[in-house]
Parts: sequence; structure tokens; C-alpha cells
Amino acid sequence: MQLWLERFDSALGELQLVCDDQGQLRALDFEDYRERMERLLRLHYRVYRLDPGPAPDHVKQALRAYFAGELEALDDIVVATGGTPFQQRVWQALRTIAPGRTCSYADLARLIGQPGASRAVGMANGANPVALVVPCHRVIGANGALTGYGGGLWRKHWLLEHESEQQRLMGS
Repeated sequence: MQLWLERFDSALGELQLVCDDQGQLRALDFEDYRERMERLLRLHYRVYRLDPGPAPDHVKQALRAYFAGELEALDDIVVATGGTPFQQRVWQALRTIAPGRTCSYADLARLIGQPGASRAVGMANGANPVALVVPCHRVIGANGALTGYGGGLWRKHWLLEHESEQQRLMGS
């Protein structure tokens, strides 16, 4: 599988955008977590080639719009991930959590119809290869505490604050 990598500057540092020949987003991670991204790519695709190349303009435009406050801009980005069917169900459910909202791992487990699977949901959440677009940052601990985030807790905090502030500004 041929994959293309473009670096993209953002308010949270440099992002690594990985797309396929059809322009589908396969991975998105932060430069300082590149090892994690490459590990997930190997796990999900086993055999692939990653070369420098441009991400589609609509992906970059959506990211710019998101950081400028248009939180729904990421909704139309087509994502294609590897992973198990269970992981893909979790990642699909993550995309239904509205910007500015959060849920717990137990809530997410109930959402996918497996209320006893909160630990497995947490593992799938941690294996999400597409940060921001598949918004794993919106999942928090049952007690409301911020829990781990593949891009660092400070970024999770920033993202949740960014989304909450934009929702306040919009009157939601």
C-alpha cells in the first residue's frame, strides 16, 4: 500500500498527515509522536510504503477551519483505517461525539452496544491512528478527569478548551 506523508503546521505543533492514493486520511498524529504513528501504521497495515507527498487540499482546509473555530469542518474528512472490526466501531462512534462534548469510556461502550467493554473501548481509543478527526480527545474518565491522550494531556486539554470556547461563542 502506498501512503503519502505531509507535514502540516497547527496551533498544537506540526501534524503528520498520512493519506492514500484516493485521498483518504489514514493517519494523523503530532510530530513528537511520530514513532507512535509509525507503530500504528505497521500494526494496521503491516506492508506499506510511506513517502513524502501532498495531503488533499480539502483535508488541510478542514484542519485550518477547525483551528479557526469551525469545529464541524472535520466531519466531512473521509477516514480509512485499518484495525479490528471492534476498533473501527469504536472509532466510528467517536465521530458521533459532538464538538465541545465529552463522554466516558463506559458511555462509549454503551454507545456501541457493549456496556461491559469499557476497558476494551479504552484500548481501542488509545490505538486510534487519526487524531482530531476521530476525536478520541473527547473521551474522559468516569469521574470527569482527563485521562491519557496519544498526543499528550496538554494537547487534550487544549482541544477540549478550544471546542468549549467555540461552543460558548456560538451560544450552544
